[in-house]
Amino acid sequence: MTMTANPDLTTMRRHGRRLCWAILLLPVLSACSDLPASRGLGGWWGEPGDGPPPAPVDASRVPDAVPRVEPRSPYGNPTYYEVDGHRYYVMASSKGYVERGIASWYGTKFHGHRTSSGEPYDMNAMTAAHPTLPIPTYVEVTNLRNGRKVIVKVNDRGPFRHNRLIDLSYVAAVKLGITAEGTGLVEVRAIDPRKQIHHAGTRVAAADVHHDANDLYLQVGAFADRDNAERLSQRVTSVKPGADIQILAGASDKLHGPVYRVRIGPLPSVKEVDRLTRKLSDIGVVDSHVVID
Repeated sequence: MTMTANPDLTTMRRHGRRLCWAILLLPVLSACSDLPASRGLGGWWGEPGDGPPPAPVDASRVPDAVPRVEPRSPYGNPTYYEVDGHRYYVMASSKGYVERGIASWYGTKFHGHRTSSGEPYDMNAMTAAHPTLPIPTYVEVTNLRNGRKVIVKVNDRGPFRHNRLIDLSYVAAVKLGITAEGTGLVEVRAIDPRKQIHHAGTRVAAADVHHDANDLYLQVGAFADRDNAERLSQRVTSVKPGADIQILAGASDKLHGPVYRVRIGPLPSVKEVDRLTRKLSDIGVVDSHVVID
């Protein structure tokens, strides 16, 4: 199957300093969405031209997205697409999808730009971008630090920064309480709109209790051979001397036996995750990913 660039369809949002062109994947026509620019080390940290609106938004007056049955977007669901040399495969279904990771947000710079669904991006609407979930998908996003929950509609592609799970609209980020830091630790859970949904505004855990049990780790490898795990652990120590490096043995299946996972942490912040990711990349460790326990 041949993938060809199609810049006439629309312009994709810049990712860092590199322009990402949309793709035309036959026989499925994919739209070229405005893909999110990198927003600093931990989400939005002052990317030129992006940020919150000039006037405060009363997020409490913005209702959550209401899940409803919709056809798949004819433009936003190619079998796969590529950004910055990385290939993303769009999921056939969102059924049963639950994942934890780092959420970021995007604001004024992309307000009004076309999303992957063809809809204009509205930073004051309850929407989000995800690299692989079908468009549209409705998801419940939970801030693991304060217990707040929102429902958003995934109608765009992104984020394309390593170790980012979902890119929220500005108002959704406000409701979750992650705009100040630029990122948040979240759980993303797909919603089946065929089931009856009753959701009245942002739900908050009692007194916004912090769930400190949700610690942040960076998993840097997984091996069937413990010796290989030990060797990687020694390499990681050269990047972060004195790091708390764990080798966890977990059963994979009866045929292949245990898998030894090497991870660093708990880590204090997303900023530290990004710093370590860059350091690890310098020594050839490029398959790290975030784990939240």
